[in-house]
Amino acid sequence: MNVLLIGSGGREHALAWALSKSPLLTTLYAAPGNAGISELAECVTLNVDDHAAVITFCRDKGIDLVVVGPEAPLVAGLADDLKAADIPVFGASREAAALEGSKGFTKDLCAEFNIPTAAYKRFSDADEASDYVRERGAPIVIKADGLAAGKGVVVAETLEEALAAVDMCFEGGFGKAGAEVVVEDCLVGEEASFFAICDGETALPLATAQDHKRVGDGDVGPNTGGMGAYSPAPVMTEAMIARTMDEIILPTVNAMKSRGMPFVGVLFAGLMITEKGPELIEHNVRFGDPECQVLMMRLKSDLLDLMAAAAKGALSGKSVQWSDDVALTVVLASKGYPGSYDKNTPISGLEQAEEDDVVRVFHAGTARGDEGTLLATGGRVLNVTALGTSVSEAQSRAYQAIDRITWPNGFCRRDIGWRAVEREEA
Repeated sequence: MNVLLIGSGGREHALAWALSKSPLLTTLYAAPGNAGISELAECVTLNVDDHAAVITFCRDKGIDLVVVGPEAPLVAGLADDLKAADIPVFGASREAAALEGSKGFTKDLCAEFNIPTAAYKRFSDADEASDYVRERGAPIVIKADGLAAGKGVVVAETLEEALAAVDMCFEGGFGKAGAEVVVEDCLVGEEASFFAICDGETALPLATAQDHKRVGDGDVGPNTGGMGAYSPAPVMTEAMIARTMDEIILPTVNAMKSRGMPFVGVLFAGLMITEKGPELIEHNVRFGDPECQVLMMRLKSDLLDLMAAAAKGALSGKSVQWSDDVALTVVLASKGYPGSYDKNTPISGLEQAEEDDVVRVFHAGTARGDEGTLLATGGRVLNVTALGTSVSEAQSRAYQAIDRITWPNGFCRRDIGWRAVEREEA
């Protein structure tokens, strides 16, 4: 099969790595890709916003499947236009992508179909939102309704912080994404990420993970796109996984089908495990980043076979096999992230970092400079990922690999997996 992978981040490098292992693969193309992906795929210059250009490329190259990594092209309807051109695609339609593209849409769906989630209200007026915040009190959660690169959520510990977040949203702090705001109660518990692959009717559970959103050790500082993750998440017992499928994933898939917008692709449920059980924080319509990196390290099944089956509506009867090992990834980011940072700073030592065959470095914001020099071009730049028989062992291997990388302009958290390590040591 000839495959076109859309995207350029660490998630897409992990997907490219997994796809490249499939015996079904003939040629892998990536648009635009990055320095790491270029070692596995032919990276092409293609304006993904120009759907006609993508369709022309697919026809010229005989593409058998398009895999859309990030959410923005899905919300923009790329999957719809590809499907209309008879090009198989793994990814949600524009309507189905509203599960991530509009937090209000998802909250309303939960209310209608009795999917457990926090109490909420939607607002398009700052004064009304502020009045509701004062009525509910803090802690409380303020969410920009639309896409905000994973940063459109403020968990406000005080009333002042909540009111400032409301003002910031309506004053354009998240651009158009904040034109409408969702205000919801703050759930108390432990967060986890759960993934399922869907073909519009069948939902096949994948694996669990736990990520670290805050920029600093001890889970302090501003939210980021993710500073690290590990899989599986100990809080997600078999019983909790069964409840998540029965109470959240399957009701969502059935609801979308009943609304005439069947969901195809990866359904990523961000969960809070509360005293009541699993409750939905938010849905995403693609693999998490950096959760995808740890999932792909543990996946034993053929990813391309699963994605092709989902695109064809043929997941029924399929199963997924996973390694029993733990995978843990640490994000190396540019100093200053998630604020401003310098670009095109040199990195070396990746060959030494990957000397251990249970370690893989997935590229996110990278490019090749003169004479092949590896340059950091983004905020989150590398994902150093390791396997181990325990979280502690995977963590130790990941940090040993990081210490072999030379990048004066980079930083990382030094406590990824701390909650699970504490459990193991208890």
